[in-house]
Amino acid sequence: MSDTELATLGGGCFWCIEAPMKELVGVESVTSGYAGGHVKDPTYEEVCRGSTGHAEVVQVEFDPDDISYRDLLEVFFALHDPTTEDRQGPDVGSQYRSAVFYHDEEQRQTVEALVVEMTESGVYDDDIVTEIAPLDTFYEAEEHHQDYYEKNPDQPYCAVQIPPKLEKVREKFAGQVRGVN
Repeated sequence: MSDTELATLGGGCFWCIEAPMKELVGVESVTSGYAGGHVKDPTYEEVCRGSTGHAEVVQVEFDPDDISYRDLLEVFFALHDPTTEDRQGPDVGSQYRSAVFYHDEEQRQTVEALVVEMTESGVYDDDIVTEIAPLDTFYEAEEHHQDYYEKNPDQPYCAVQIPPKLEKVREKFAGQVRGVN
């Protein structure tokens, strides 16, 4: 077995990215947290106020023998709208920005190349505004935010926002989803 790698991705509420990412073959774990800010050990409440500079992110541990970083990014970009600045659906604020926090130069080159390809092919009508920045520090979110959708599928926000994202991944990336062939 190869060594796993990490991807740190922000696409709005972390619950909405965590649940679909966990379905992908090759994903070992998904941890909700915060990145890209200037406050040490921020709390959920501080991040939600928008004063820490952090984005809600997921840190995805994956096996590159089973799923490439680029494939993860393609799923990530399909799960959210990378053309809206500081907003995803009903969530507004810099903590909900589209962001890729790369772990090394290869990841930076991969995400930048993918954004250029998507721009040139006209995947989106508007410009992609995804922040691409090196990961400084990842702060794990509080325990009750981990596996949130699994634990709270009937919570109103989750019940409305997450099922369409799960459906999209299962349809568009069927060959990469556990148990869907």
